[in-house]
Amino acid sequence: MTSTPSAQQANTVVDMWVDPRCPWAWITSRWLLEVEKVRPIETRFHIMSLSVLNQGREVPEKYRQGMIDGWGPVRVCIAAEERYGTDVLRPLYNAMGALIHLKQAGLKRDMMVAALAEAGLPEDLVEVADSTDHDEALRASHHAGMDPVGTEVGTPVIHVPGPDGELIAFFGPVITPAPRGEAAGRLWDGVLALAGTDGFFELKRSRTRDAIFD
Repeated sequence: MTSTPSAQQANTVVDMWVDPRCPWAWITSRWLLEVEKVRPIETRFHIMSLSVLNQGREVPEKYRQGMIDGWGPVRVCIAAEERYGTDVLRPLYNAMGALIHLKQAGLKRDMMVAALAEAGLPEDLVEVADSTDHDEALRASHHAGMDPVGTEVGTPVIHVPGPDGELIAFFGPVITPAPRGEAAGRLWDGVLALAGTDGFFELKRSRTRDAIFD
């Protein structure tokens, strides 16, 4: 029998840290939105930054420009959150992700302006893209998500309350394409079972396909 959210059952808040430019985080976020339809969860988005994560590291040449351009979108997201609250990140991230990953709109000003308009936010927020004024808040958000997971991970990162109220923080799941319907729910059940097992740290295999956004 399919489990469905109930008005009488409080939703579990699932906190997810994303960088809008990460395709794997985008797919995982689409999966969580599917899980919301079949399990009593509510996804709350937060911002991490691949540019912060990889600052000072040697990265392949093909990724270097992305590290530079990637500052703008996360700064705009943090500025929007500071002005309007965390709830605003859901529509803004959805808008940015759709433009970046589905429409190949890039990471520049035009994409950010379009995403702000789609999310019903003022265009002036784009002016922070080239400013360091919000970087302290950006780094604080980044570390709030990443530090509980540990080193050598990227995005997506997810935090959920464990069965005894303790925080369970984990990297992933990295999937493609995003499962739908009850298949999404079954994956959620399995991820929670693994993440909540004392002493469990890693389950991994090499990726054999590129990101699929359908």
